[in-house]
Amino acid sequence: MAEKKKESGSAASVLIGAAFLMATSAIGPGFLTQTAVFTDKLKAAFAFAILVSILIDIVVQMNIWRILGVSGKRAQDVANEVLPGLGYFLAFLVALGGLVFNIGNVGGAAMGLNVMLGVPFVPGAIVSAGIAIALFLNKEMGKAMDNFTKILGVIMIAMVLFMVFKTQPPMALALKETVLPSTIDWMTILTLVGGTVGGYITFAGAHRIIDAGITGMENLPKISSGSVKAISITGIMRYLLFLAILGVVATGAVLDPKNPPASAFLIGAGQIGYRIFGVILWCAAITSVVGASYTSISFLRTLFGKIEQYSRYWIIGFICVSTAIFSTMGNPVALLIVAGSLNGLILPVSLGVMLLAAFNKKIVGADYHHPKVLAVLGWIMVVFTAWMGFKSLTGIAKLFS
Repeated sequence: MAEKKKESGSAASVLIGAAFLMATSAIGPGFLTQTAVFTDKLKAAFAFAILVSILIDIVVQMNIWRILGVSGKRAQDVANEVLPGLGYFLAFLVALGGLVFNIGNVGGAAMGLNVMLGVPFVPGAIVSAGIAIALFLNKEMGKAMDNFTKILGVIMIAMVLFMVFKTQPPMALALKETVLPSTIDWMTILTLVGGTVGGYITFAGAHRIIDAGITGMENLPKISSGSVKAISITGIMRYLLFLAILGVVATGAVLDPKNPPASAFLIGAGQIGYRIFGVILWCAAITSVVGASYTSISFLRTLFGKIEQYSRYWIIGFICVSTAIFSTMGNPVALLIVAGSLNGLILPVSLGVMLLAAFNKKIVGADYHHPKVLAVLGWIMVVFTAWMGFKSLTGIAKLFS
């Protein structure tokens, strides 16, 4: 009996760690900028967009976590079973998108240290990369990663909560607009969804629980609960950040378009607010470096024997390459734009594959019955995100023509 309790506690800890890994992978430099820009644009009505995006994210996350968790297989292996070769295509998309976004994540970490302590960008990027690499050199890599994302996730939420008290947003108006919005912007909602569960992000937690062996029908309730917790953490952070920035823009203050979230924190709490933003940015960026590197390589592990054998060193190499590119090129804007479009295509492809797998008994087992409502809502999301991805690619084609 004591052994079972120990295993249960360990599983609970891993599930919370997986939830924070997914959530902090979503909460990166882009997340902070996106939230500031949309709060400035929609004001209190942005609250409704956050609520709807959270509900959609839960549908996406529950579909993917349940299917992968029950099958005990990573996304690329499920994709290969649905259609031979598709797993390689999906792994290529995720790894490429993850690498390019990781350059941005490293850049965000460097900027965070610069704001906090005045550290120059390149040394800041190298120091941040070194911290991330140290996690993957740890013998208990998974546990170290879980604890790191939990601690930094809590720090981010606590600091944003402080800013909410400092900026004193119009709470009654925000709560009213959450359920009775004066403006509804569906493109904003879909953009939030893509930024929260697009690309590699939605698989970060799912692949983590598979690595920890929390799979099969017997763990289904825990897996479903973990998927909702992951989105809840992201949603809490998004809503608190929205409130903190709303308290600034509601006064009529104009945010600096070059760095909207930094200017919001500076206006809201002076130099202390600016330093707090540096801490939040560094925490958001470094946890995204960890999540992007771990998840991108996890998509290649089962496809290539050498990567499976030396996975931690491939993750470290992934971080080193991202840091080297940032240190020599900065944030390559064209690459980031193209990667953003590729990221938009990953969700409809990967979610569609998962939904096809949900009713394949060879993949999920004879005893598993995927909820039809979840499947229908999932297919609606496939159509919406595919349309959004197509629009994004069309825009890129015009930009480079």
